[in-house]
Amino acid sequence: MPRVLIGMSGGVDSSVSAMLLKEQGYEVIGATMKLWCGNSKETVEDAKRVCNILGIRHEVFDLQETFKNCVVNPFIEEYWNARTPNPCIQCNKELKFGSFYKKALELGCDYISTGHYASTCFSEEYKRYVLKKSKTEAKDQTYFLYGIPKEVLGKMIFPLENYHDKDEIRRLAKERNLPVASKPDSQEICFIHDNNYIRFLQENSNKVPKQGNIVDENGTILGKHKGLIYYTIGQRKGLGIAYKEPLYVVKLDPKENNVIVGTQEKLYQKELYANELNWLLFDKLERPMEVKAKIRYRAKEADAIVYPLEEEGRVKVIFKDSQRAITPGQSVVFYQGDMVVGGGKIIE
Repeated sequence: MPRVLIGMSGGVDSSVSAMLLKEQGYEVIGATMKLWCGNSKETVEDAKRVCNILGIRHEVFDLQETFKNCVVNPFIEEYWNARTPNPCIQCNKELKFGSFYKKALELGCDYISTGHYASTCFSEEYKRYVLKKSKTEAKDQTYFLYGIPKEVLGKMIFPLENYHDKDEIRRLAKERNLPVASKPDSQEICFIHDNNYIRFLQENSNKVPKQGNIVDENGTILGKHKGLIYYTIGQRKGLGIAYKEPLYVVKLDPKENNVIVGTQEKLYQKELYANELNWLLFDKLERPMEVKAKIRYRAKEADAIVYPLEEEGRVKVIFKDSQRAITPGQSVVFYQGDMVVGGGKIIE
């Protein structure tokens, strides 16, 4: 009987995933990662209750130090460097498919599993396992998963790959009397319980926001800002400046400590550069490639060409149509059909 280690967050998706794995004949071990002191207790208790009902073993991995070093500290540093990070992508890469996978090997598991909406399969064309989008586009979470190491893909199981909506998952949980059937989804960043990232940055760093100028693209001073951490690309509200037409944040300049603003059309660009790349269909991008690209989770895929650069580990992406609010610190993810080509972090 193959053994699988499933990450259990105490939510309905991972709970139903564990249930489905057991019904499919796997030997299932549920495991909860303690990642942050403020949210660990309820998560562990809910996951343990589900495991008891399912009659499966439950493990708790204390990964708080790793989480702080690999996710929280980089999150803080990115904001202070005038970039807008995506901590969920970093957590998946470093914790869920890094440290968690190592734990699975220690426990003699054949596979690891999560409650993400995605799928994997072996591609004869590429002679490797590939990551594919969920059957339901609206639920697809592959944007967050592009950082999975290639060698882990063949060991991944996504039990929810064929399910179309959350109501169906909740119905399954209710039918099996799982206590988390009606538990609301978590919307905020898991280590910022009130979603107030400004408070979090100030409480967890010895740095102080430095006031500076709000300027237009010509350098004309239009007002003052409270500190770059308060602003992100595309922001309109909270600028505190009067102008003949609406203005948006189009760039943050940490070198000069300026917030650069412009009209809405200035938010649209056709090019970006990215690094920290992870390719899933091949080992290295050798030549320009036509792809569909997403610059944030809720963005629509857009036609683009990704170009390898002479500088190792960087690419240039040119879109067919201009994209709104390309944001340094976020990720760009590349697709061909329903397969994930890879992705990287936007640097400019």
